Amino acid sequence: MLPDFAQAISAPLQDFERHLLEASARIERWFRLEWQDHTPPFYASVDLRNAGFKIAPVDTNLFPAGFDSLSEDTLPLAVQAAMAAIEKYCPDARNLLLIPDARRRDARYLRSLRRLSTILRQTGLRVRYGSVDPALASPVRIDAGDGETLLVEPLVRRGFRVGLADFDPCSILLNDDLPAGLPEVLANVHEQVLLPPLHAGWALRRKSRHFAAYAEVARRFARQFDFDPWLVTTHFVECSEVDFVGGAGVDRVAAAVDRILRQARARYREHGIDEAPFAVVKANAGTCGIGVTPVRDAAQLRRASPAERQAMASGPSGRAVDEVVVQEGVRTVETVDGGVAEPVVYTIDRYVVGGFYRVHTQRGPDENLNAPGMHFVPLPFAASCHLPDHGESVEHAVNRFYVYGVVARLALLAAAVELEQTDPDPSLYG
Repeated sequence: MLPDFAQAISAPLQDFERHLLEASARIERWFRLEWQDHTPPFYASVDLRNAGFKIAPVDTNLFPAGFDSLSEDTLPLAVQAAMAAIEKYCPDARNLLLIPDARRRDARYLRSLRRLSTILRQTGLRVRYGSVDPALASPVRIDAGDGETLLVEPLVRRGFRVGLADFDPCSILLNDDLPAGLPEVLANVHEQVLLPPLHAGWALRRKSRHFAAYAEVARRFARQFDFDPWLVTTHFVECSEVDFVGGAGVDRVAAAVDRILRQARARYREHGIDEAPFAVVKANAGTCGIGVTPVRDAAQLRRASPAERQAMASGPSGRAVDEVVVQEGVRTVETVDGGVAEPVVYTIDRYVVGGFYRVHTQRGPDENLNAPGMHFVPLPFAASCHLPDHGESVEHAVNRFYVYGVVARLALLAAAVELEQTDPDPSLYG
């Protein structure tokens, strides 16, 4: 399904997309050489925004939940990609321990876990579920809401290994982004492969570091292929020691908004874009769509109501937000089923394996769509994520989705660089 685009998508973006399509063979070689120097995260999802004059990632999740929303046509590719990843880390692996997000028991998340497990089992692995929740003392069956159940068991620590009472895995796959901190049971695990590594969780990870790594990757890519890197990036500023409720640091956040808006206006003038830019204020340590606030001028922050400030101060799992990223906002010109839409691209290892449109009928093109009321429409990536059709127009679904895959892989490469740069001393885990 190709989404409905606004009637006037500006020529510059189409020229930029056409430029990438014509260079597709060189682009694939560039990625192949980059992956010789960097190890991709086991899996990821990348939220993209197509503004009609730029396509840029606005978030990269290293613990994706949404595999149930991928098209079934993409599953063979996902299995092949997972097999390549497992062979890289543990070639003779038989057992894999999947650790779900202990906070979530909603039906959609449980369907995602089952789809992910299906992909992993098709690689020849035995997959079981273990919980990092110290309060879980015995196995529990969780009702998935469709007649199926998932058996989640307490973890058992044996020296430097973690498993279940009767299950010793070679690899441990985390699907919990750890906003509340590093689980003690996973500290100093040296004899097994932990995917992703603990410092990929929000206990240690920061969006600002990812965006900085992405800016450098995009700059190198744009220089190699001769286009303006702003077409695939966003300006951003990091602000720490912020207390939205008490007011401390809010002036610095407002100043950052002013700076981002000035930079955006300058780039809009340079590219002949007749729109008013906006900024987005979001938590620096994960959001799950919580506390993502579009801002059109700095005064909006200063006059925010107590309820609005409380919303900005609240993170996932009740974690207080005291550091934020102010990011250049990117509108979306895409619509699906009468709702505003943004593409979300999924990867396993270095491969694009599918994606979906996040659609919201009650939100505007400059608002956060990761909110209650959203629904999902699978992207037909199976035949298009790596093979553009040079005989078709830029707007054709095959070519549009190829470009999405390129930008998503830039974010994936940035995540790999980010994890290398932020790999902490092992003592942090003890």
